[in-house]
Amino acid sequence: MPIAKGTFDVALVMLPVENVTDADMIQRRSIDKKFHGALEGSSKGQMLSIGTTTAGSAVYVAVERVEGTLDGKAGAFSLHHTGIMNRGAPSLAVTVVPDSGTGDLAGISGTLAIDIKEKQHSYTLDYTLPSP
Repeated sequence: MPIAKGTFDVALVMLPVENVTDADMIQRRSIDKKFHGALEGSSKGQMLSIGTTTAGSAVYVAVERVEGTLDGKAGAFSLHHTGIMNRGAPSLAVTVVPDSGTGDLAGISGTLAIDIKEKQHSYTLDYTLPSP
C-alpha cells in the first residue's frame, strides 16, 4: 500500500448553524486546506461539532473535497472525518469516500492520519489505486 506524507495548512471559519437551541454546544465551520508534500493541492469542506457538559468530551464529523496531485497523479477525491474526544482521549478516523476519485485518482481508497505538533499539521495517507 503506497504511503504519502507531508504537511498542510488549514483555515477554519465559523459558519451559522440552523435549528439549534444551544449554539455553544453545536458548531459548524468551513474547511480550507493547502496540502504540501506527496499530496500537492487544496481542499474545501465543512465540519460539524458538538460539545458536552463534561470537560474534554466532544465529537466532530467533516467532509472535504481534495483536488491536486498525489505522487504525480492528478485528480480529486473526498474525505470523511469522525473525531471523538472522550474526557480528553482523542480518537480520529479519516477515510477516503468510496468511488469519490476522479482523473488519475479514480478508484482510490485508503485512510488519512493527521498529526499536530507545535501547531504544525502533517498527514500520512495510506492508499491504494486500481492496477492499470
